[in-house]
Amino acid sequence: MKYTFLILAFCSTFLFAQEPKVILVTLDGVRWKEVFRGVEKSILNDKKYNSIIVQTNQKYWAEDSIKRRELLMPFTWKIIKEKGVILGNRDEQNFVNLTNKRLWSYPGYNEIITGKADDKRIKNNKDILNPNISVFEIANQQKNLTGKVMVFGSWMMYPNIFNQDRSKLLVNAGYQDSFNQNKSERELLIERFQLETPKQWWGTRFDIFTHEFALEAMKNQKPKLLFIGYGEADDYGHIEDYDQYINSINRNDRMIEELWNYIQSDPFYKDQTTIIVTTDHGRGNGNEWTDHNDEVKGSDEGFILLIGNGINPKNLKKNQTYTDQIASTIADLIKLKPWNYKDSGKSLL
Repeated sequence: MKYTFLILAFCSTFLFAQEPKVILVTLDGVRWKEVFRGVEKSILNDKKYNSIIVQTNQKYWAEDSIKRRELLMPFTWKIIKEKGVILGNRDEQNFVNLTNKRLWSYPGYNEIITGKADDKRIKNNKDILNPNISVFEIANQQKNLTGKVMVFGSWMMYPNIFNQDRSKLLVNAGYQDSFNQNKSERELLIERFQLETPKQWWGTRFDIFTHEFALEAMKNQKPKLLFIGYGEADDYGHIEDYDQYINSINRNDRMIEELWNYIQSDPFYKDQTTIIVTTDHGRGNGNEWTDHNDEVKGSDEGFILLIGNGINPKNLKKNQTYTDQIASTIADLIKLKPWNYKDSGKSLL
């Protein structure tokens, strides 16, 4: 009996090892400056952008930028830095840029998931179905991945960005309830809290609901390719609330840590899963930090974080990368065929 159990355990581990998984996380509108330098003093101390300066200073401020970034994003700078790869530190002449010229959210997400910009058809955040095919859509057409490719996002636009009508992807975005046909007690509770919680924005829910729905899906439905789009930081940026902008970044860092810790606890994901973290666009500098578009300098500046299966820091020492390379990187990680590498940004691997 003991030997039978050991054989089954070995076979199970071997089977999982043949099916790599990927989680793509986006932090909407987060600047590289906060990621690599921590909070910015000139903005933090400006009463126009902050209502709780003293409390925020106590939590996130240190004279040394290395310490500041660790206070803001401790998981990123303790675990991802040690075990993974962090790209986009412009202070060290390491650059991550977007290739689209519009520098709104929809064009940024299109670039990330399809591997190429589409400045002619996707010019802004207009409510249109994405004419381009994403790596997620192609993955969902594979027999071993159908129904195991899922999208969770705080912004209500994701069904259009991923063209749910055409792609048949499972998408939960905005204030939607879980798409799980056999909802867990926790999912029902999340739905209730989402319904009863006051809404700050009509088109974006708080990230905690997106995060909890995604985590429950990992526990109960076992997606193999997963998109999680956190959105609070961008919305707080647009309403000029730096306190809450940086608090959102800190919460998102903790959420990524929770995803990572769950991965380590579940044999379905452990040692077979890669997390990729990036942003759909940057933001401006100085007083322009609240905005982003083709006329705001800094809007095309981003970052890419990678940790987990298939990520070798020695092979990822690159001085210039682009977010249009992420789709091909995902395709490489999950061994996806067919994938049109010719028209997409080159894989980072």
